[in-house]
Amino acid sequence: MPALRKYPDELCERAVCEGRTSGRPVAHVAWDLGVHKEALLQWVREAEAEQGGWPDLLSTAEKQELARLRKELDQPRTRPTR
Repeated sequence: MPALRKYPDELCERAVCEGRTSGRPVAHVAWDLGVHKEALLQWVREAEAEQGGWPDLLSTAEKQELARLRKELDQPRTRPTR
């Protein structure tokens, strides 16, 4: 079961845009929008990772690929019969 989302997608997008472009501290932007500062900080980092701004963070596509590979490794392997 997927986790419940506390904030609507539109608010997340607006907060990320404002957090990246306003030049103000993320905590101030979060306070103004009624968003937890750690949530906004995570959203901003994820948005920057998507654009290559954080080379040590995985993009969404990379996270999905990693999850797929981990799931594949968890599957029992059958040996080919001769």
